[in-house]
Parts: sequence; structure tokens; C-alpha cells
Amino acid sequence: MATNPVEAVTSVPPMFTPLTIRGMTLPNRVVMSPLCMYSADDGLVGDWHVVHLGSRSMGGAGLVIAEMSAVHPNGRISVKDAGIWDDKHTEGWKRVVDFVHQNTDGKIGLQLGHAGRKGDTGESWKRGSGDETIMGYDIIAPTAIPVSERARVPREITPDEIAAVPGWYVDATKRALEADFDMLEFHCAHGYLMSSFISPLSNKRTDEYGGPLENRMRLPLKVFHAIREVWPDDRPISVRISAIDWEEGGHEIEDAVEVSRLFHEAGADLIDVSSGMVTNKRSPDTTLFQVPFAAQIRADAGVPTMAVGNIELGEQMNDIIASGKADLCVIGRGHMYDPYLARHIAREIGYDLPWPGPYSRGSKFRLHD
Repeated sequence: MATNPVEAVTSVPPMFTPLTIRGMTLPNRVVMSPLCMYSADDGLVGDWHVVHLGSRSMGGAGLVIAEMSAVHPNGRISVKDAGIWDDKHTEGWKRVVDFVHQNTDGKIGLQLGHAGRKGDTGESWKRGSGDETIMGYDIIAPTAIPVSERARVPREITPDEIAAVPGWYVDATKRALEADFDMLEFHCAHGYLMSSFISPLSNKRTDEYGGPLENRMRLPLKVFHAIREVWPDDRPISVRISAIDWEEGGHEIEDAVEVSRLFHEAGADLIDVSSGMVTNKRSPDTTLFQVPFAAQIRADAGVPTMAVGNIELGEQMNDIIASGKADLCVIGRGHMYDPYLARHIAREIGYDLPWPGPYSRGSKFRLHD
């Protein structure tokens, strides 16, 4: 359970109040979203990830979540994706985690995932240019339906292959524990493998893994139970979902509430509430457009939530937390633009957020109009 001390600590802006989830206490409610960097070699992370994640943690984020890391080599979005499918990946991640733990009071999580039918599409900024790196490896999905008219047709995963999937995640979880991550996030959003099983738009199976929601949730819940069994009880797990699919015949918010309830009953501590990207149908891109989904899931499913999507201002974060719409605010683009986003917001609103010792004099820097 998450304990929310906002009301008891009225002198601290809500976004800078601590949050305890199982045995993990975050110093504040600001989270850096898991952002694919496409900067790994054979799944191995290095200097880029130390700087990327370390700087945002030093910048004041209470939690940084490392990008979706593939539990299988064919589960990468691109050949440059980070991996956790092999023991050789643990050392690089341990270096990143150690930096965060040794230099900040923040925490660090790892997002586990498999790209499914959205695999082998190349680096995001190169797509459509002809310069993207395409390897031609096998891509799988619950049904042989491409994500768009121009995309490759995936191969329908067989029941025997489905039986092997939980093992991929278990092995990855053990490596994440060896690297000493504080939290895991199970990626079940955005049309990747687990998401494609959950959504009726991409899952047209007629066996026990298709049809009603109970069946479409069968594999994701099996995988989650397997992860939870080997992940320590004092370390939390969040689940990222697509609350709605933004397309006729897809998931609506009522479905997301039930999905969240099922994951919460299975032991999920937080639901990271995103939306869309199950198909190439574009979702709205307006300020705070997904916050109402996080609020409804929090209220109706009785599970703590993470709000994400165009949250840009400190006053927005304070309102989201204080009004009980969500327990954490997840910021992606803002952290790419400004690694010290949390510290700069604190300065703007007159709150003294503690600085790392070597940077302590920076807190006395005088800003001029």
C-alpha cells in the first residue's frame, strides 16, 4: 500500500512530499518517465545511461525509471534497445543503479517489456528516413495483424511459445534484482506484446488467450504473478497500461479500471496510466489529457496511480497530487528538455529542495530577470 502524507505536511508543496510504497520511500512525487534511448549495443547499457538516468536523479526526480528493457533479443523495438535478457546485461545496469544510490536520495526502477509486433522498427528519430537499422528478426503477436498498413505482419505466437514467456520475465527480474533496482515496472501498454494480448484490437485469438477480457488478461497475469513471486516483498512493482485505445472497438476507461483491479489483486502496487499506441491511430496531445484516466482508475479500482502525459508545470503537479487524482507525476519530455526540472520548479515556487553536497553552492545562485 502507498501512504499519502500530503495533508499532514502542509508546509511542503504536495509534489515534494514523500511517498512510501512497500519498503521503498520516495523523497518526492516527481518521476522521470521510462524513455527509450536507442543507445545500447547488443542490449548493453553504458556511459549514456549513467548520464541520462544519473543526471535526472541528481536533478531532483524522486524516482527515475529506466527505459523498457527487452526480456528477449527479439523483443527489442530496435537493435539499439537496452536489454535484460542475458546475464551480461546486469553489470551495466548495476553501474547505473550504483550511481543513483551513491549520489542521490532518489530511487530507480526498471521497465521490463517485449516489443511484440512493434519490434525491429529502428531508432525512433530515423524511422521513415531509410537510415533506420532493421535486422529482420522474428516478431510475434497474439494474432498475425500488423500494427499499421505499412508495418510488417507479425507471426502468431503458438501456445507452446506462450508457455515460455513467463520464464523470460522471471530471468529478467532476477537480473534486475542483482543490479539492485528499487522497483520494477511491467510494460503492458502502447501495443507491445503484453498490451497486444490485452487489447481486442490486436488479439483475435479463439483459444484460452483470446475472446473476453478474462482470457485476454490470462498471459499478462501469468507473467505478473511469475515476476511478483521472485521479486522481493519489500520492493514495489508498477504496471503501465493503455487506459483507452482511442479507436472504435478498443478498450475504454471501464475496461482499464477492470484491468487495473486485476493487476492490483495480483500484487501490483501502482498503475502507470498512459493510453493509445495499440494501433497507429493518433491520440490527443493536449495538456493533462490522460490525468482523468489516472483519477478514475485510482477512485474506481482502489489502486494508487501514476499520471503521465503533457504534465508541464509545478502547479499542475501540485494540483494532481493534492486533489487525489494520482499519487505520482511522470514526466518525459520535460525531463529530456531539463534534467534538473524538479530543482528548477522548486526554485520557482520558493521551496528549498536539498542539493547534492558537491552542488550545494548552486542552490544560492541568484537568478536575474
